[in-house]
Amino acid sequence: MTIGDKIKKTREAKGLAQKEVAAVLKMNPSQYSKIENDKVDPQFSTIEKIAKALKINIVDLVAAEDVFKDVSAYDKTIVEKVQLMDLLEEQEKKSLFSIIDGLVAKQKLKQSLSSALNLAS
Repeated sequence: MTIGDKIKKTREAKGLAQKEVAAVLKMNPSQYSKIENDKVDPQFSTIEKIAKALKINIVDLVAAEDVFKDVSAYDKTIVEKVQLMDLLEEQEKKSLFSIIDGLVAKQKLKQSLSSALNLAS
């Protein structure tokens, strides 16, 4: 699904007309229509404004769900959780990253020790 499709689907789900959203954005309605119909590639700042006008998180518009069509359910769960991390407060994110860093360091240490023991044998 393209960004234009996502914008259009969201706008329609909220029961808004293109002219209404364009007015909130202070944008020419024909320009807004071009965005929804993928006639132009909007700048990221424009996408941010559209998300704000539609009262949604920008992640909902730019999430790379199509990229992950062929990955396993386990991988999709990981991707969804990573996307949800964006909702955490800054201190919670730092704590989570510290935990992940610690687990990765532990795994690297195990691999190093295992390699050293194999060399000594």
